[in-house]
Amino acid sequence: MSKPIVAVVGRPNVGKSTLFNVLAGERISIVKDTPGVTRDRIYADCTWLNHAFTLVDTGGIEPDSRDVILSQMREQAQIAIDTADVILFMTDVRQGLQDADAKVADMLRRSGKPVILVVNKVDAFQKMMPDVYEFYNLGIGDPIPVSAASRLGIGDLLDEVISHFQKESAGAEEDDRPRIAIVGKPNVGKSSIINKLLGENRVIVSDVAGTTRDAIDTVVKRNGKEYIFIDTAGLRRKNKIKEELERYSIIRTVMAVERADVAVLVIDAAEGVTEQDAKIAGIAHERGKGIIIAVNKWDAVPDKDDKSVNRFTAKVREYLSFIPYAQILFISAETGQRLPKLFDYIDVVLENQSLRVSTGVLNEILTEAVAMQQPPSDKGKRLKLYYMTQVAVKPPTFVVFVNDKELMHFSYTRYLENQIRNAFGFKGTSLKFLIRERKDKNA
Repeated sequence: MSKPIVAVVGRPNVGKSTLFNVLAGERISIVKDTPGVTRDRIYADCTWLNHAFTLVDTGGIEPDSRDVILSQMREQAQIAIDTADVILFMTDVRQGLQDADAKVADMLRRSGKPVILVVNKVDAFQKMMPDVYEFYNLGIGDPIPVSAASRLGIGDLLDEVISHFQKESAGAEEDDRPRIAIVGKPNVGKSSIINKLLGENRVIVSDVAGTTRDAIDTVVKRNGKEYIFIDTAGLRRKNKIKEELERYSIIRTVMAVERADVAVLVIDAAEGVTEQDAKIAGIAHERGKGIIIAVNKWDAVPDKDDKSVNRFTAKVREYLSFIPYAQILFISAETGQRLPKLFDYIDVVLENQSLRVSTGVLNEILTEAVAMQQPPSDKGKRLKLYYMTQVAVKPPTFVVFVNDKELMHFSYTRYLENQIRNAFGFKGTSLKFLIRERKDKNA
């Protein structure tokens, strides 16, 4: 089940970034007293009372501003509104109720999404409550007073946020059909792939980069099994962006990957692997999704020989060395070449994402691995590995109990991962390792 999206919106300089940093637990957004400092929406994973959600920080909204930066931020906030499950509408008690607040409230009311009215900078609740009551005039519910800078009222605010999650999930039926996110830069053929799979032009295909701006769900049926394909807006480098909407498409990719079981990263065979491809792959890798790399337009590559596939594969592995487990498939969306094999790859990755290994077998692998390569030591103290067990799937997650976490170097964790992969494959999926300390194995 995907995490709910919570967007923080409001006029510039009402404290959105300060609240975002408090909830995210670290300084991610730039905080400055100049309106319009937060120009790019930033996202972070948060948890409150065992409820996980993705928080999205936005630029400020000024509905009537013709200023280019403020107009871009308004566009940015609108995308966040469209994407969010819950919206935090922030206002400022010191500035009081402004005409722009009423216009923002109108934007939010039209969204039809749950909106929580947050009145920020309430540093003394008893003294400032009469000023808070003024915000009832917006007509979008009870204002919740907080002071993001002083961390006052944050718990009550988060309680209100998660109450909307419960309402959302209570009425929703769990859909167990596999979800496949088609991700990649603009104009690499993401929509063309889905159209070819469907056998019809369901998704608009255009040579203009960035035509697909919204994530679109399409059901594709094969051999009696249904797959939900999520087509996403492409990502491109910031310095090449001319349209505001493309500037913010990264958030749509993050949300599409969040909802997916498997991410298919589409790479243009003519362009090769780029920095932007690595960034997109990183989004899927960080979220523990299955990954398939589809090298599209392979039919258009000139002067191919019997070693071209091996050479290109080596380049992909070099540039995307952090996902050595990813499956690679060479396709052509235009001709349909090898496209049916995509389903075979997806099925394999889905199976590996849900694969469970018994604790007994894991510990046989662990004993053998330790015998072949001694665990690291530091200042005369050697790492001891007591036992290992699998605690979750999607992605497969393993807990390793050791005597001292500090001695568990990442290279030895990688070594254990390789031993498990040698035994079980786990093609197409990342493996997650949690290191737990236990002073005595009999404790």
